[in-house]
Amino acid sequence: MAVYKENDTNTWRVIYRYNDWQGERKQSSKRGFSTKREALAWEREQLNKKTTNLDMTFDSFIETYTADMQSRIKENTWETKEHIIRTKLLPYFGKRKICEIQPKEIIAWQNEMINYKDANGKSYSPVYLKTIHNQLSAIFNHAIKYYGLSINPASKVGNMG
Repeated sequence: MAVYKENDTNTWRVIYRYNDWQGERKQSSKRGFSTKREALAWEREQLNKKTTNLDMTFDSFIETYTADMQSRIKENTWETKEHIIRTKLLPYFGKRKICEIQPKEIIAWQNEMINYKDANGKSYSPVYLKTIHNQLSAIFNHAIKYYGLSINPASKVGNMG
């Protein structure tokens, strides 16, 4: 793990090594960070992904979830799931650490979804609300089953719609 300053561009570069799923040693890098703090934060996030440490953000776990699930389900189903994740889940939970999301935050999110009105004054149908909640619960269930998350806060709260 190394963070270097590139003097010619006045930016920071991260070089890190990890073991891939086959046990082979790999090296990767990324450049163009304006501060050392940004570079170190990115490096820490990448290492959390590679070691499947759930001390990562929800957004980062979605990348892992996508890699695991996208090839296992039909294309149209994935596009629906991806749309819900991108428009309904990531804006609310994206920057939160997945292991720190609590049931009270799920309740607040549910209330926001239930009370949402579009430009025409229409709210989401109960069936759609249930679908959105099921996608969130599926993500947490995946984290429990394959990555060692202890509880599913979405199932603890219960469904909506």
